[in-house]
Amino acid sequence: MDNERVVIVGASHASAQLCASLRQDGWTGKILLIGDEPSLPYQRPPLSKTYLAGKSSLEELLIKKPDFYEKQRVTFRQARVTSVDRGARALTLADAGTLGYDHLVLCLGARPRRLSLPGADLPGVHYLRDAADIEAIRDGLNTTSHAVIIGAGYIGLETAASLRKLGVTVSVLESADRVLQRVTAPELSAFYDRVHREEGVDIRVSVGVTSLEGKDRVSGVRLANGGRIAADLVIIGIGVVPNVELAQEAGLTVDNGIVIDAHGRTSDPNIFAAGDCANYFDPRYDCRLRLESVPNAVEQGKVVAATICGKAKEISALPWFWSDQFDLKLQIAGLNTGYDEIVLRGDSEAGRDFACFYLDKGLLIAADCVNRPQEFMFSKRAIAQGLTPNRELLANPDTPLNSLLGAPTPHTAAQ
Repeated sequence: MDNERVVIVGASHASAQLCASLRQDGWTGKILLIGDEPSLPYQRPPLSKTYLAGKSSLEELLIKKPDFYEKQRVTFRQARVTSVDRGARALTLADAGTLGYDHLVLCLGARPRRLSLPGADLPGVHYLRDAADIEAIRDGLNTTSHAVIIGAGYIGLETAASLRKLGVTVSVLESADRVLQRVTAPELSAFYDRVHREEGVDIRVSVGVTSLEGKDRVSGVRLANGGRIAADLVIIGIGVVPNVELAQEAGLTVDNGIVIDAHGRTSDPNIFAAGDCANYFDPRYDCRLRLESVPNAVEQGKVVAATICGKAKEISALPWFWSDQFDLKLQIAGLNTGYDEIVLRGDSEAGRDFACFYLDKGLLIAADCVNRPQEFMFSKRAIAQGLTPNRELLANPDTPLNSLLGAPTPHTAAQ
């Protein structure tokens, strides 16, 4: 092991955790971390919030400080990997030369989905994925009076909230019938629609965009109905695409991400993948998943490190996520795919804190908790237990949540 080398491609949450876990699990060989940005791995969720607002520096967002990598004998190199030779166990780098590996870990992340419309490449049109994107947006804020955000997913709404706090007039355009339509229940969509309008955001749903207009810089957005919205800043947030090209060209199995087993291995036993680019099977939900989530990246980083060090560990943590908008902290436990019923606890129509529980044939499978940390912690435990809660007790805010925990309730008791 002392003479072996782990090469990690991609400076991300997964790779930062992997560096720490490798040493914790007893790896004594070399660790080389390759990133295509000049910075060490940093936290990305705050980019659209504190970093955009100028309240945090990139150094403050570093997941691990530079001295951590020094103490753990991790070498960082800024480079772009162009190909993987699996037979020779070697990488080709864009700046010339090859680099050998004993174990290769692909933490390649994902990139913003591009908008294919006339004018989408005009100055003033931005995507949001890394620190350079945010810096480009911040550079134009002093001359921005009206920003248009295309896409009302979490990234779009988080960015809208941050810009409103900075005093910018904001319009959010969504082609679907409601905000967050692809990820949450209508009740939660209605809640966020209401809050954003209360905070001065111009929300428009069922809206198509045909082009972005401008000469030297974007000046407006042309709508499918013939209307036009003036804009001196446009931010596009219409989802992401996993970075799988390197793996695909190397002949690894790819299907909505780099396919890995429960231990983080790809179809090549010497190559692993973790984070936003990785697709794994989750027995709890009986399906393959590719999750864009910090906790998921951290979990997979730990599992891959254990596997490389010869320890038996599988990906098993419950998926969870969060989103910060205005004074709202949304914490999400589990996945709501396939729900057939929801139970609300709290007032979603007038208040600013409530929980939305998702059930599938009585079984609690997920929860969206807005400013309700106790409900979030309860949900994580209840989902892990396989709880089929009594709906009336779950909805009643006077019911102590701990009283609903314990041995899993018989499925029929929840009917």
